[in-house]
Amino acid sequence: MTPELHLRTGVEIELMAPPGRSRLTLAQDLAARCGGQVRPVWHHDSEPSLVPGLGQFLHLTRGFEVRRPDGSLLCTLVDDVTLLAGLDPRAPAPPGWFRVLSDDSRLLQLLAKHCDPAGPLDTVLQATAKLWGTSVEQFGKVYRLNDATGTTIALALPQGGERERPCEIVTPPLESNHLAALEELLAPARELGFTVPAEAAVHLHVDGAPFRSAPALANLIRLFGYWREPLRAVLQTNPACTRLAPLPADLVDVVTGSPSPSPSPSPSPSWEELAAAGSSLTKFFDINLTQLFRETPLRDTVEIRILPGALRGEDIVHRAALVELLLQRCLMPEVVPRAPAGTGGVEGLLDLAAGVLADRG
Repeated sequence: MTPELHLRTGVEIELMAPPGRSRLTLAQDLAARCGGQVRPVWHHDSEPSLVPGLGQFLHLTRGFEVRRPDGSLLCTLVDDVTLLAGLDPRAPAPPGWFRVLSDDSRLLQLLAKHCDPAGPLDTVLQATAKLWGTSVEQFGKVYRLNDATGTTIALALPQGGERERPCEIVTPPLESNHLAALEELLAPARELGFTVPAEAAVHLHVDGAPFRSAPALANLIRLFGYWREPLRAVLQTNPACTRLAPLPADLVDVVTGSPSPSPSPSPSPSWEELAAAGSSLTKFFDINLTQLFRETPLRDTVEIRILPGALRGEDIVHRAALVELLLQRCLMPEVVPRAPAGTGGVEGLLDLAAGVLADRG
């Protein structure tokens, strides 16, 4: 029996389209099934740079929103640069597949606003060029936009290497009937031959508001700091998944307190101490806490990043139900204890979850 989820949760599911198909194929299929529409959108991400002294390029790639007939969002389908296994890096770009590169996040925001993701490669930078009063230059298949001083603002170029095949399904926040909502997306993907990539993960986004108190956030850090290996064992984290890491030791040190639960909470660090220790966090840890420390969060969520890839809704919901119990344990006043030494970590983690379930009655 598949458990019910109680938290408002957004889900990100990494899939791979079969050769000859793409995330647009799935978008069109989903839209046809619900009588909705597909709208191209820009997806923001980064990739390693081959330019000496420049660590990464920021880029825009084509994603697709699928909207129901009433205009509500069914899902968004985007690229994920970590999905590489099985792709042919020499494959030419199909018509209409390209990316826009920049080295400044503020410029990328401007480019996303003025460049049309539904337009062709040869004109994609022209609207932005008018803002600088310059023209777009072409070098073979690459289009370059410079400012009046000759400094490059952006490049647009074909996106080959079968980059149209990676497909991350991003749901809107799901408030109820989580399994049915996931299967509405995943059953068509299975029928079209989509698979779970070698590097795949599933990410859960839960509301961040309950964790904006110092005791709750401290417990959340203890859970992922003290119980990292049991969590990864129980959830079956994919060892090939990249962009995961343990929380920084200096952040975990801030919340180190009583090693065992007690009827009353142990002294906890203040929000200011937690914010100072978490000020340099990125999202690329087992849990993404960055939005909690932003005055104006892009998405007011906590993101759990260690679930393995999945192609069936029930697999996601079963793991999400355990995560939900553990998150609710973090909201209790009792301090989350350290994991026991030796081999008892998995059993101890399940005991934490069972205690929350018992409290539910």
